[in-house]
Amino acid sequence: MVSSDLLKKAFHLFDTANAKDPNKETVEGKQYPKELLYAERMTAKLNDFAPDASEALRLTARCQHICRWEIPRDSYAMNREGYLRWRLDLKKFHVEKAGGILKEAGYGAETIGEVSFLLAKKQLKKNEDTQTLEDVICLVFLAYYFEPFAEKHPDDKTIAILQKTWRKMSEKGQQAVLALPLSERAAHLVKQALNG
Repeated sequence: MVSSDLLKKAFHLFDTANAKDPNKETVEGKQYPKELLYAERMTAKLNDFAPDASEALRLTARCQHICRWEIPRDSYAMNREGYLRWRLDLKKFHVEKAGGILKEAGYGAETIGEVSFLLAKKQLKKNEDTQTLEDVICLVFLAYYFEPFAEKHPDDKTIAILQKTWRKMSEKGQQAVLALPLSERAAHLVKQALNG
């Protein structure tokens, strides 16, 4: 897992951008910009799950939510159509934002193209890097964001989301989920989703 100078520079630029997130998350008494913390969690989970990941995949994991707060969910209709439009616009935004930062870091068109391809989640289940990215996204969600989400939503909705998440993952990703140190309630919901 050798870090190139370009990768270090890109990480620094991604992190500088994400450090501007006005939304905060507190972990063990320390406050972090929300998207900076998410990016660090993505990198840590990728390093654990796929230590030999390509440079393009490592870059993509770090910038997957780059400056996401700039397009807030509540600026779209609060229904399924609004949600899908928001997600589509976010993908385009992340591709554009990440591309500009990668160019500033010194990357060429080939790497920028690879990262853009992965950010757009193209060829899920067919492209190994796209699938690994999806697995890591799902693992980060389940490890850090699932329980707060489950507290705000009824069990049937939570179970449906777990089932959808499970279907998007590879077998290796699914095995990693089963090894997560989940709380008793979260583990029960996962079990219900898998048996449903």
